[in-house]
Amino acid sequence: MGLFEKLFGKSQSDKKISSQPNFSNIDKTAEMLDENIFWNIIDNSLKRADNQKNQEAFLIKEIEKLTPKEIIGFRLRTDKLLYDTYNSKMWCAGYIMNGGCSDDGFEYFRNWVISRGKDVYYKAKENPDTLISQKENSEDEMFDFESFWYVALEAFNKKTGKNLYDLFDYTRRCYN
Repeated sequence: MGLFEKLFGKSQSDKKISSQPNFSNIDKTAEMLDENIFWNIIDNSLKRADNQKNQEAFLIKEIEKLTPKEIIGFRLRTDKLLYDTYNSKMWCAGYIMNGGCSDDGFEYFRNWVISRGKDVYYKAKENPDTLISQKENSEDEMFDFESFWYVALEAFNKKTGKNLYDLFDYTRRCYN
C-alpha cells in the first residue's frame, strides 16, 4: 500500500471504478412510466428532430437519461398505448394510409401514430380518420415507425448492458 492509499484509503483509479453506477441488481418491474413524462419525451423529440432517424436518435439519448426502472416503464407505456389502439378502425386507417397493412405493418403504423405525439395519438384513438391531416402534412409515403418500438430496448442496453425483457415482471399485470 502506497502513501496515498494509506492517507486516503483508495487510489484514484479505485474511486473512479467504484463511483460508476452498478446496475447488476435491477429489480424486475411491471410499472409503466408516468404518462406525462412519456409524452413530454415524445413532444421534445418532435421539436428537435426533422425526420425519423433523428427522432429515433434523440429518443434513445433522452430515454437513456432515465433510471433503468423508468426505461422499462417507457417500453411498458409504449406497449399499453399500442394495445389501446388495436382495433379494426385503426387497422383500416393503416391499410388506407399505407396501401395495405400486414400484422407487422399494423404494429409499425401504431408506433408511428404514438411517435406523432399525445394530441395526434388521442385524436386518432377516438377517430382514426383524423390521421388524414398527418398524411396531408407529410412528405412520407409510408406511415410506419418500426424502430420506435425499440428505442427503450436500445437505451436500456446502452445504459445497463442488459436486456430490458429480462427485467419485466411477468407475474404482475401492468395494464388496467
